[in-house]
Amino acid sequence: MIKDVVVPKTKEVKFIFFSGKGGVGKSTMSCATAVWLAKKGYKTLLVTTDPAPNLSDIFSQTIGHHITPIHGIESLFAIEIDPDEASEEYRERIVGPLRELLDEKNLQVTREQLNSPCVEEVAAFDKFIEFMDDPQYDVVIFDTAPTGHTIRLLELPSGWTETLAGNSATCIGPGASLQSAKAKYEKAISYLQDRNKTSFVFVLKPENLSIVETKRSFEELSKLGIETSLLIVNGILPAEAITDDFFRHKKTEEEKIVERINRELSSLPKIYYPLQDQEVSGIDLLNAVGRLIYDGKEEKRKARPREESAWTLGRTHQRNDLCGSLFVPSNGSRYLFFTGKGGVGKSTIASTTSVCMAQRGFKTLIVTTDPASHQRTRVRKRRNPLRRISIPPAPKKWPPSSAS
Repeated sequence: MIKDVVVPKTKEVKFIFFSGKGGVGKSTMSCATAVWLAKKGYKTLLVTTDPAPNLSDIFSQTIGHHITPIHGIESLFAIEIDPDEASEEYRERIVGPLRELLDEKNLQVTREQLNSPCVEEVAAFDKFIEFMDDPQYDVVIFDTAPTGHTIRLLELPSGWTETLAGNSATCIGPGASLQSAKAKYEKAISYLQDRNKTSFVFVLKPENLSIVETKRSFEELSKLGIETSLLIVNGILPAEAITDDFFRHKKTEEEKIVERINRELSSLPKIYYPLQDQEVSGIDLLNAVGRLIYDGKEEKRKARPREESAWTLGRTHQRNDLCGSLFVPSNGSRYLFFTGKGGVGKSTIASTTSVCMAQRGFKTLIVTTDPASHQRTRVRKRRNPLRRISIPPAPKKWPPSSAS
C-alpha cells in the first residue's frame, strides 16, 4: 500500500525526502504528507532545505529558522533552514572548541577558511543531519531544494576518507577537527540507504523535462545506494476540464507522457494526482491532498459560479520586439539574467532568447548555474553562433583543499 511508504513501521524515527524539478509541487506534497501523518497521531517535523522556502506561505504563519508548532494541528512542527544562519552556526561549532587551543593569528586563518562558499552547502547538510539524529519525533519530512541541489547535498560525504586522512586544511575547516563530523555524515548516509528507515519520494509533472530530470536523479541516487520509494505525478488534467480543442490536445499529449512514465519508470510505484482549480494552502486543503494520496478518498469539489474575466491576452504582434530593441548590445557585450521561482519557465525563456539573438547574427553564449541543467534538452541542435555552457557541479573529491 502507498501509505506504507510514509507510515513508521517500528519505534524508530521515519525519514521521508521529497524531491523533484523546481515547481512540480514538492512543498505541497511534503506539507500534505506532514498534515496527514500528524492527524494520524504521529509527532511530525517538517524541514525544508530549500534556500527559497514557502512553508510559511502554505501554512499562513511565520516559521523561519527555528522549530515552530503549526497552528491548528497537534503534533506538527516545521522549520525553514536559513542558509546564512546555518552557516554561522556551523562556523561557530568549528571555531568554538579551537579558541582555547589556538592563538588569535591561527584562529583568524581558520575563520578565513570558513568563509568559503562551500561552507553553505556543508552547513545545510550538517543541519539536516542534526534532525536525522533527533529521536523525539516519529517522522521527519524533508522538503528539499530542486533536485540538482539535493543530489549535490547528498554527495558531500563521498571522498572524505582520502581528504580527511591527514591533518590537511580544507575549505570547511581543519581536517583533524572534521573527523567526528565525517563519522556523523557517514551514519546519516547509512540511514538514507536503509529503506526501512528512509523513503525517497520524487514529485514530477506530466512533462517531458520533468521525466528527464527525475530519471537522471533516480539514477544518481542509485549510485549512492539510495532507493526511490514512490513517484507522485502531480497535475493530471481531470476529465471535467476537457471542454474545448485546446484542452483536448493537452490531454492527448498528457496521455502520451503518462505512457512514457509507465514505460521508462516501470519499476516504481506511482500516484497520479489531479490538477486542482486553486492553490493548495491551509490545513483543510492539505489534509484533502493527503487523504486522496494515502487513503484514496477524494473530496467532492464544490461547484463554483462562473466568473467573467476582464483580462485578455493581447495580440502577439503588439508586443515590443525585445530581441530587436531592449536586448541588443549597445556598447560591447550585453548580459541578460533570467530568474524566478522554480518551474516558471526560466530555462525556456532564456533558451528562446539565446536562439533569437543568435539568429539575428549576435554571437551568443548561454550559461546556466542550475545544478540540474536541462539546456541540452531545450537546445537539441547547435545553432551557430550560439554556444552553451553549464557550470560543473562540485568535485567528487569533497571537500576540496583550501588551496583549490
